[in-house]
Amino acid sequence: MNTVGVILAAGSGSRTGLSTPKQFLLLGGKTVLEHSVQTFCNHPGIDQVVIVTAPEFMEKVHDMVKANNWTKVTAVLAGGKERYDSSMAAVRHFSAHPDMVMLFHDAARPLVSERIITDALKAMETYNAVDVAIPSVDTIVQCDAAGAVMESIQNRSLLWRMQTPQGFRQNTIAKAYEIALKDPQFTATDDCGTVLRYLPDEKVGIVRGSERNIKLTYADDLSLLEFLLSIPER
Repeated sequence: MNTVGVILAAGSGSRTGLSTPKQFLLLGGKTVLEHSVQTFCNHPGIDQVVIVTAPEFMEKVHDMVKANNWTKVTAVLAGGKERYDSSMAAVRHFSAHPDMVMLFHDAARPLVSERIITDALKAMETYNAVDVAIPSVDTIVQCDAAGAVMESIQNRSLLWRMQTPQGFRQNTIAKAYEIALKDPQFTATDDCGTVLRYLPDEKVGIVRGSERNIKLTYADDLSLLEFLLSIPER
């Protein structure tokens, strides 16, 4: 087994303002998490799937695995307080497989497509790290720390909006975090950012994402996801 989909589902989803963590909200009759996991389980290029969730939800996720007969799911792992804690749980789980291709995907992006996963796996034949992203259609401004004054306008043609999955060889992401966790100034944004900062000689490839591959962040996003779910992807 050379490829694994790592579904990151340990977040509290506090920004939605709802009492239920966003990965367990219903979308089209299934939970958001079920949509994400099912797409990876259905993909012929994914050999296995692991789900990383908060310790208090591990039993719930195990029940979900059984109910959906997800035979590709080989482990449910306990995540941590920070996002990188959850990523590291998966990285350590596969420490004996340094050449493993790992696709890290936010459970809160339930409309990830087979095409995106296929393209990410294809890119991993060239790079040791890849990110799914889409070009920015908005002009991006840089402000001061207080967010009160505009300081500069960025070149939009060079700016892309990051999505997931993000792909890595196990030994690449493991090495990046090994260095990062020794840095007292380390603040994680995402896994690709860690590779970019701590393995500067490692090129991070870009895979074209999709406007449908949005992240459920706020409660209103659920209505948009319901609408997109009702429209077949072109």
